[in-house]
Amino acid sequence: MKHQDVIIAGFGGQGILSAGRILAQAGMLENKNVSWFPSYGPEMRGGTASCNVIISEEAVGSPIINVATSLIVMNGPSLDKFEKMVASGGIIIADSSLVERAPERDDVSVYRIPATKTALDMGSGTFATIILLGKLIAATNIVSKESFIEALKKTLPEKKHYMIPDEIKALEYGMEF
Repeated sequence: MKHQDVIIAGFGGQGILSAGRILAQAGMLENKNVSWFPSYGPEMRGGTASCNVIISEEAVGSPIINVATSLIVMNGPSLDKFEKMVASGGIIIADSSLVERAPERDDVSVYRIPATKTALDMGSGTFATIILLGKLIAATNIVSKESFIEALKKTLPEKKHYMIPDEIKALEYGMEF
């Protein structure tokens, strides 16, 4: 992995920005160059939210991603907006519980994972982004599983640490999907 440009997108309240922060923290724990750039509509919860995460062994010139190596989407409008930005040979990971249509590209790897349904079955919808990030980690080796788990511990507030064992199960589910 020399350079990964990841867009994570969905509705506000789905944990999009938090997922990006955890991924960026994991990259920093591995002493990689990292950029995390959030974007959200004025509505926040329920509005659109996305973030750009760049993890690289080289210097990061700009936090803006024009061509992504990977895209994680948690709603249809985000797939519509960002699908064309993925480089040929890249990866699109979609939450098939919420994104009805499949990506139209045949030059990228596509993973459709019922992340929200699985997360709710596990006891919390907040695990959906972790499931999708698990697939990203398995497909790209962007960061190690161990760094991601350490980043969870550093990023989640202390009062939420009781969730970490279930977050790890969600991560592993995504990695194995």
